Amino acid sequence: MKTKAFISLIICLCCTVSVYAQSKLYEETKQIQGDGYTYQCETDGVLVVLYNTNQQFVTTDQINRKTGKYSSIKDSYTPQFESDTWTRPKCYSIVSNAFSELEKQKLKGQRIQISLYIHPDTGRVIDVRFAFGNRDIFSTIPVSVYRKIELELKKNIRFTPTEHGKQFNYILLWWSQEVSE
Repeated sequence: MKTKAFISLIICLCCTVSVYAQSKLYEETKQIQGDGYTYQCETDGVLVVLYNTNQQFVTTDQINRKTGKYSSIKDSYTPQFESDTWTRPKCYSIVSNAFSELEKQKLKGQRIQISLYIHPDTGRVIDVRFAFGNRDIFSTIPVSVYRKIELELKKNIRFTPTEHGKQFNYILLWWSQEVSE
């Protein structure tokens, strides 16, 4: 009788590990279809990069439109946006609010990197890119949540580019965020 219980316990544990392993959605480079959208998932086994395939800038180098040269590290030290007090907190809020309370609890202590590709003439968010660890809980979040973040950022966020920022084919803004409660 004890042997049957022990074998049953081992089988249950194996099934639990199998279910946990299957919940990782972004373990290989592939395209993921959603309802009216497709996301590209690129992974090197450690890092996952996720973005909408209907993008304009994610796979494009940042170029100075006046000189035709690649942007340099020096360019990032000159402000590319006018200073304001609401844009960045609103970005953080949009990201945090996209996750359910249960997801926020599971994600506690983990960070996601969000990159915004911003049109230099309009200040509008054109593309959104996500990056997170393949072993993080973020890799269990459905692509529909990332799509929700993308749409909210595009709809509700506008920057005011400086003259320096307007020189480029796009302005890149990225940050690393822990999803708060």
